[in-house]
This record gives sequence, structure tokens and C-alpha cells, in this order.
Amino acid sequence: MATTPYGSSSGAVAASNGERESQSAFGLLRRLTDELATLLRQELALATAEVSRSMRAMLLAAASLAAGGAVLFTGLLVMLAAAVLGLATVLHPWLAALVIGAAVTLIGIILAWVGIRALDPSTLKPSRTAESLRKDKDVLTRRQP
Repeated sequence: MATTPYGSSSGAVAASNGERESQSAFGLLRRLTDELATLLRQELALATAEVSRSMRAMLLAAASLAAGGAVLFTGLLVMLAAAVLGLATVLHPWLAALVIGAAVTLIGIILAWVGIRALDPSTLKPSRTAESLRKDKDVLTRRQP
């Protein structure tokens, strides 16, 4: 038979109802504060776990982005040098470097803008915790007949 901190959970429903009626107001108030403290601790643990999981995912994504960016940058530099050398056969070398530099700068601005928009702070919001707290508030503020 399973037990709870306040008595057995099966087979003694009638007895536990009798116990509740015989408990003093002080005992009931102490039980209420204990349960509210437990609820608050559990909600805080949930919020901590959600934020921790979100931060871990963001750090992993940032590390992957940094490593990929470093390799991509190296390859891009080699390709840009080849593009400047190829365009220098048609234009003056300084003009070829200027054209390639302007094109790469424009592409970089567009990519940076897309990246900034993807890093939305709302992804860090602990939505499950907020919903759980909203439900807890509704239960606590609901009037009993």
C-alpha cells in the first residue's frame, strides 16, 4: 500500500476524510504552506531545467557555427583570390579587387542580417514553466463552493 506524507493513499479514504475534519486550522495552514513551498521549488526547478536546456542548445549551435565559419572563411579567401586573379585578366588588378570586394561585402551584409534575425531572444523563454505557473495561479485563485 502506497503512502504519502499525510497518510495512506489507498484503502483509507474514509479515514483520511475523518483526519482532515479533525485537523486544526494551524495544521491545515502548515500543510498548505508546505505544499506551496514544494510547488514553488518544483516550478523553480522546471524553469532552471528549461533555461539550461535552451542555453545548452544555443551554445552547441554557436560552436558549430563558429567552426563551420572558420573553415568556410578559409575556402572563401582562396576562392576570392582566384576570382580577383581571373577578373584581373579583363580589368586592371585594382579594379578587379574592388569589384570582388564590393560583391563579397554585400553578400556578408545580407548573411549577417539573416543571422541576427535568427537569434531571437524569445527562444529562451521558458514556455512550459510559464504555462504551469498560469495553471497553478488559476487553481489557487479559483473559489471553492
